[in-house]
Amino acid sequence: MVQPADREFYASLPLFEAFEGVADEANYRPLPEGWFLALADIVDSTGAIAEGRYKSVNMAGASVISALMNGLDEKNLAFVFGGDGALAAVPGGLAAKAKEILAAAKTWVAEELDLELRAAIVPVSDVRANGFDMRVARFKASNEVSYAMFSGGGASWAETEMKAGRYQIAAAAPGTRPDLTGLSCRWDPIVSRHGAIVSIIAVPGARGVGPEFQTLIGDIVHLAEGEERGGHPVPENGPEPHLSMRGITVESRAAAPRGRRFLTWSFVAAQSLALFLCFRLGINFARFDVKRYRRDLASNSDFRKFDDGLKMTIDVSIDRLCRIEERLQQGAAAGICRYGLHRQDSALMTCIVPTPMSRDHMHFIDGAAGGYAVAARNLKAALSGGDLSLEGDMPKAVKP
Repeated sequence: MVQPADREFYASLPLFEAFEGVADEANYRPLPEGWFLALADIVDSTGAIAEGRYKSVNMAGASVISALMNGLDEKNLAFVFGGDGALAAVPGGLAAKAKEILAAAKTWVAEELDLELRAAIVPVSDVRANGFDMRVARFKASNEVSYAMFSGGGASWAETEMKAGRYQIAAAAPGTRPDLTGLSCRWDPIVSRHGAIVSIIAVPGARGVGPEFQTLIGDIVHLAEGEERGGHPVPENGPEPHLSMRGITVESRAAAPRGRRFLTWSFVAAQSLALFLCFRLGINFARFDVKRYRRDLASNSDFRKFDDGLKMTIDVSIDRLCRIEERLQQGAAAGICRYGLHRQDSALMTCIVPTPMSRDHMHFIDGAAGGYAVAARNLKAALSGGDLSLEGDMPKAVKP
């Protein structure tokens, strides 16, 4: 049974509005005792990306969030989207249900996207027993949407444990499907307007978390803020509308099982066409306000976050990108940080839209040709002595 205090914990956290606040530990609160981490990622996501399947990889990562929100009936779920995976914090009373949901997500991802989803449920008590912590803050992205930020090292530890084969969850029976209501990927890649879309991961270095790391994060955020709208890859009035047949196909797989897919595909396609025409012609429909939706779409996006380190997918000039990398190199040389970057020419947006009539729709941003997954690979390569901290474009094709 879930206690009322657990239900209210995350929703009652104070909001901070200046993104620089992600580096301020005063904004974070420890997760309550008895909570669990539900996490998942795609096995060999970089291989799938090399095949041009990044839309499917992102869809799989976002499906974990959608399934948990719907299955747990938790609209105030504390989660973070990582491109090829996700992490969420759940009360102990919901851990068993979360395990069932992740098992169903594993089966759906395998059967519908032909990818392997690795998933685990990790007790926060084990995180703390191993010398780490799980602290959470709420960043106000807009008046309608906030996103969770995590610190304390616990998320990274839990991910390492999962990848080592511990705490893992077996897939559900064939044909089992999670509730993915609202999950959508109808948008085509959003092309850079300033020079490059860069995905950045910067985590504490050998000297650990401290004032110097906080200062470095503040410097990187300040450099990005110098770009138009802080380097936001989504235009202020939303991306240009396009009909994405690949997105419609992937979304129909989320909405219906085999055997009922033609009717679902037709419905999603008709809905996408109607939305496209509303966007293209500026036509409102009933309570659906096109201009407001486009503005909300941009302001509700999670293009920057903190998950035991800074993660950003931003649109910046080449000069600004060089200045950002120079600052990161200085931090790495001093043992303050470790980092990985990946540069590409467009961003990808995956969405959770329960209904177009509400304004709390959420939009997850990643690079469209590797993004966080390749930045993480480059970070790992840098740690092992390679020099892949800034890498060129991955294959441009994006297919389901």
